[in-house]
Amino acid sequence: MSSLNAKNKDAFHALASERSGSKGPKARRRNCARPMAPGTAVGGCAFDGAKVALQPITDVAHLIHGPLACEGNSWDNRGAASSGPTLWRTSFTTDLTEIDIVMGHSERRLFKAIREIKDGYAPAAIFVYSTCVTAMIGDDIDVVCKRATDEFALPVVPVNAPGFVGSKNLGNKLAGEALLKHVIGTVEPDEPGLCDINILGEFNLSGEFWQVKPLLHRLGIRVRACIPGDARYLQVASAHRSRAAMTVCSTAFVTLARKMQERWDIPFFEGSFYGISGTSEALRRIADLLVKKGADPSLLHRTEILVAEEEEKVWKRLEAYRPRLEGKRVLLNTGGVKSWSVVHALMEIGMEIVGTSVKKSTLEDRERVKQTLKEENLLFESMSPRELFSLLLERKADIMLSGGRTQYIALKAKLPWLDINQERHHAYAGYEGIVQLARQIDLAIHNPVWPQVREPAPWEPALVVEKRAKGKRKRVEPKPRDHSQKMLRSYYGTRRISN
Repeated sequence: MSSLNAKNKDAFHALASERSGSKGPKARRRNCARPMAPGTAVGGCAFDGAKVALQPITDVAHLIHGPLACEGNSWDNRGAASSGPTLWRTSFTTDLTEIDIVMGHSERRLFKAIREIKDGYAPAAIFVYSTCVTAMIGDDIDVVCKRATDEFALPVVPVNAPGFVGSKNLGNKLAGEALLKHVIGTVEPDEPGLCDINILGEFNLSGEFWQVKPLLHRLGIRVRACIPGDARYLQVASAHRSRAAMTVCSTAFVTLARKMQERWDIPFFEGSFYGISGTSEALRRIADLLVKKGADPSLLHRTEILVAEEEEKVWKRLEAYRPRLEGKRVLLNTGGVKSWSVVHALMEIGMEIVGTSVKKSTLEDRERVKQTLKEENLLFESMSPRELFSLLLERKADIMLSGGRTQYIALKAKLPWLDINQERHHAYAGYEGIVQLARQIDLAIHNPVWPQVREPAPWEPALVVEKRAKGKRKRVEPKPRDHSQKMLRSYYGTRRISN
């Protein structure tokens, strides 16, 4: 347990940006190594975060060592997409019972499960996840995985991230530690190139990275490993031979990027593929890093040509949506990289930001939001449903973009809502993605259901409306529209509302 605590502290001390890298050790600990508090795991535990971060590796069997409920909670909670293997969508669990725990059969049951998966599914590797129960009873999954690796000649990777150690974000980081310790660097690629890159923290939600990958291919840039979105085990294992890297979700894999830079001299930057300027800037910075690492300098010129061509096309396509969206007010309730990248994309299509959540955002994410919005009062942390409801009404939002957990707040406020988190069904990355985002927002805002929803229902009882007239309250009682309204009024009585 002491080694696990040390690993947790190291994960949160690892800052990698230019701004945080200039700080001293004391400032880093104060900003990142916050002590655990009751309720830390609300919204996802460390096990959940580790499973989310690794499950999109598609040809791997993901085995949960614990009770059945842990697998049921974590399975398929991301809308990641695969271009090939589907093994990652098969649930595997040791399904421990009270008898297994009391009689000490859990490690034996784990080894048997590994053998059955190897014989029945022939995976490229097996990832074994510890859970609260197995960690508390002292199961040593490292030893079991090592024995299975030797006996079956198959990579069996232990992921030590039991839920009780901390938050979902900590689980993301512990997943990166498992990759660094047991996977990355274990396989040498056949043909390493000068234009090979890694993309870290990209989950390929709804297949959105497939809208970016062709742009890189046109520049002659090969994605050695996209971790974890649509990844294969061998790609991840050979990721140490890439020449440069980009982190998309920095809160998840910035530690992994920093340690890969230290160990294999792979420079990286934090970027985004959301929005026109964000995508263009990411392509330019990737090309710049590769040239500095020895790629042909003509790559910079070819990148500028590609960016100019794509931007011209996408601005023409957005002309149909800008008049309908310009000036519309949007509240963004998400976090992490989207707290600033999606904000910038929305402003490019002419929308006005009335607020953005910065939960799960790094210090650098917050700085980017401030520079983009120029107003610090538009940033907010996690809010209660009541506060979020009030904010929507006070700032007169026309639409809310968030995850599915808060969609009913917008619907209760009778406002359009669009899913921007992992459960979404549309891809919003790259030049193609910004057009799709504009289209979906346009469809949501101008859906004819909203004017109807905001009209009083015909079966509502007659209300006593109070209006101010010459400084005094004047009671105005509307006449019932028909006999049914009279009956309703006599049954429910009247109630008073104020403007």
